Amino acid sequence: MSVLDDIIVGVREDMESRRREVSLADLRAQAAQAPAPRDAWAALGGTDPARAELKVIAEVKRSSPSKGALADIADPAALASRYADGGAAVISVLTEARRFGGSLADFDAVRAAVDVPLLRKDFTVDEYQIHEARAHGADLVLLIVAALDDARLRGFLELTHELGMNALVETHTPEEVERALAVDARILGVNVRNLKTLDVDRAVFGRLAGQIPAGPLLVAESGVRDTDDVAQYAREGANAVLVGEALVRHDDPLGTINAFTRAGREAIAARPAAAR
Repeated sequence: MSVLDDIIVGVREDMESRRREVSLADLRAQAAQAPAPRDAWAALGGTDPARAELKVIAEVKRSSPSKGALADIADPAALASRYADGGAAVISVLTEARRFGGSLADFDAVRAAVDVPLLRKDFTVDEYQIHEARAHGADLVLLIVAALDDARLRGFLELTHELGMNALVETHTPEEVERALAVDARILGVNVRNLKTLDVDRAVFGRLAGQIPAGPLLVAESGVRDTDDVAQYAREGANAVLVGEALVRHDDPLGTINAFTRAGREAIAARPAAAR
């Protein structure tokens, strides 16, 4: 069993526990009453033809399977507010509990504190989670291609759009990129962390970005340590970077986001004109 498979087993068990408390019908009713979703695609530069600004998706993340405990985040709302003040385009909140130490309570606290689009970062394997995300005020959900067959990937993406949300469609291999393009993913993530070994290979982003035609917003996921990594991803075509560990372990997340944004802008400006 791979790490992803093991995580999904726990995700399904926890979801079924929540389903016994709140039915899908009740979630749909709650989602219908929630404030309208914010446009994460526009926030990430989707409406800007030039896409000259690198956007930062800043993550509220306590732990991970690869690194264990990362940060004791006693007040996720306060951290998210600092992210927003630093110019984060989107804030990602982990809600998976067993491996990442997250919760929907964290998400609710962040939603009450900031007005930027929020990504409910979890392992989506059932439509219940998508309605649940919308009911809690999510604007964006994560769809991991490796965790879904083609029918579910397309169906879940269509459902997010029906609910007014967007999806970050995450890929790791050339085959997964082709599957994401086949369902017309508007926000396409390339995660450079191997789901089987949890190793990071930053060169994966450049290799996969080179096979992606113009159109989707490209998000570089994992492996960001400093401005050099951000600049590399930007040179290779990233429109946004998703950053967790480098922010939660830093004493100045606001300044770090500013530095990452600046490094990305400079790298994009230095691209050959045909590659911008």
